[in-house]
Amino acid sequence: MDFLLDSLFLIVVLLVFATGFLFAPLGLGGGLLFVPILHYVAGFPLDSATLVMSLLLTGCVSYGSGFVHHREGLVDISRIRMGAPSALIGSVIGAIVVSILGSSLNVVFKILAFGIITWAIIKTSRRISSGRSELEGGEIRSVELIMGTGFGGMASSVLAIGAGAIYIPVLNQFGGLDSRTSIGTSLGLMMVVVPISVLTHAVLFQGVWPPFLYFLGLPIAVICGSIIGAKTGLRLSEKTILGGFIMVLSIVLIRYLIDLISLVLH
Repeated sequence: MDFLLDSLFLIVVLLVFATGFLFAPLGLGGGLLFVPILHYVAGFPLDSATLVMSLLLTGCVSYGSGFVHHREGLVDISRIRMGAPSALIGSVIGAIVVSILGSSLNVVFKILAFGIITWAIIKTSRRISSGRSELEGGEIRSVELIMGTGFGGMASSVLAIGAGAIYIPVLNQFGGLDSRTSIGTSLGLMMVVVPISVLTHAVLFQGVWPPFLYFLGLPIAVICGSIIGAKTGLRLSEKTILGGFIMVLSIVLIRYLIDLISLVLH
């Protein structure tokens, strides 16, 4: 039994390392994969404790990759100051919503995650087919930027994601930032928002926490993966990175779809 537990832990460590490596160059936190790994592979229930673990790992990706992007001059502090307040408010509201949902979280989470992943796949496919990552910046539209980051903060808490899939297009289209700077600034927003989301979830949670080994080992693995991924990603073509991103998300999407169909049939 101990051997099986150790083997399972090592598999989870490898998966979160790979997730950090894959998501860091994209400006994403990895929560879209961390929750399925913790839920389906590690066997954790879909509750606030699992969301806290996912957000903790997401924060590690944002810090590991964010510092690399900051050294490259790809983080715009002024846009973080503009978007962070609404994102923080949204993250607190999202954590409260999760606490209120209680046992209903399983169904609601999977429906919302299915929608967000579908949107992310469509958005990424368009980026690949257009031959360029996004429009290269534009004028600053403060109201839309604040509303967009607020929604991103709420989604971050409810789905235990970094919300880079929301922050990046918002920063690009309404923040006047080019693609690479939008990615770096998205990571910067996560560095501010995710810790508050983790703290709010932790204060509200009254159940059983995952084993301490996971809280110790998984963050180390994902930090290593994100740092290596961020440095490697700056050298790889974006089409290659995004292709792998779509492939992995498609697998997760199918799994959520199977679960939702099972819930409907039963």
